[in-house]
Amino acid sequence: MIVSTSTASKRGSAEGKAASGGFFAKIILFIRQVIDELRKVVRPTRDELVNYTLALIVFLALIMAFVVGLDQLIVRLISWVFG
Repeated sequence: MIVSTSTASKRGSAEGKAASGGFFAKIILFIRQVIDELRKVVRPTRDELVNYTLALIVFLALIMAFVVGLDQLIVRLISWVFG
């Protein structure tokens, strides 16, 4: 990760203060870092979200069909063996 020197020095001093500070300083530092990371999140567009959702539904349907087919095969095999 590339960080500018001004950001790195700010982060370093904030982390230094939290390390030397108390319990609440560490909690505040953690919350600030979480907020910084959440600002970096790239949200998908509506089209991407629809495509991802459809891909997930198709994938789940295929997996469900495979499991049902395997289950039916095992049931018939057990019925044939123990008849």
